[in-house]
Amino acid sequence: MLAQRLSLAALMLLILAACAQDKGATLSAPDAYARAQAGTLTLIDIRHPEEWRQTGVATGALRIDMTDTQGEAGFVQRVATAMSGNKNAPIGLLSLAGNRGANAQQVLHKAGFTHVYNIREGMQGSSAGPGWIARGLPLEPCPDC
Repeated sequence: MLAQRLSLAALMLLILAACAQDKGATLSAPDAYARAQAGTLTLIDIRHPEEWRQTGVATGALRIDMTDTQGEAGFVQRVATAMSGNKNAPIGLLSLAGNRGANAQQVLHKAGFTHVYNIREGMQGSSAGPGWIARGLPLEPCPDC
């Protein structure tokens, strides 16, 4: 009986820890676009080049594929370079449906970036919203990606 209660308590702690980690700060696609247009947010599209070619890239977004031959460290370095080393600059991460954005957000937070937002609905939509494309937000073609 005691072992059962301890197992249940351990399970509850794991669930609470997972909820506490949450997905971090988020923005809707329209809010991210408005902030980027106002110059208060740098959009970074972390999808793969083939995805950029298929859908285009959010207007004004930097293209930094989250996969790197040097792993997470390579991705972090490319973001740091793009941000001129400013780890306090607001960044909005755009992925297909927000999942990769949440992962990249955690990686950047661990590396010391302080204002990283995940655009949870992503380009193609998710449970968080219809997505950048369906909302009719501006895109730039990327035939050379």
